[in-house]
Amino acid sequence: MWAILPIVGLLIGLVIGGFISIEVPAAYVKYFSIAILAALDSVFGGIRSTMEDRFDSTKMISGFFVNALAAALLAYLGDRLAIDLYMAAVFAFGVRLFDNIARIRHLLIDKWRNRS
Repeated sequence: MWAILPIVGLLIGLVIGGFISIEVPAAYVKYFSIAILAALDSVFGGIRSTMEDRFDSTKMISGFFVNALAAALLAYLGDRLAIDLYMAAVFAFGVRLFDNIARIRHLLIDKWRNRS
């Protein structure tokens, strides 16, 4: 039951986001892209840890806010220095996101094989 909760929340967010038109100013696009990656990383990390029976809501929520804040500060610092430092956060979250998706896939395949 709890393993489905992050997926349901993600789907509800996607449906709501599809119906609400919000224009993000160009100055904040970098920050929103990092926030979206941080959220997706947290959701898929939560799904993975639930499947591995190691889910801890405190770690997931604190990880989301600390990672998002660190990435936003990195992007802000990069803006002030005229360097695209936000790309480091995009790369890090991207790698973690694909790693979590791969591990989830492996867990699902192992679970499916054990049932057969």
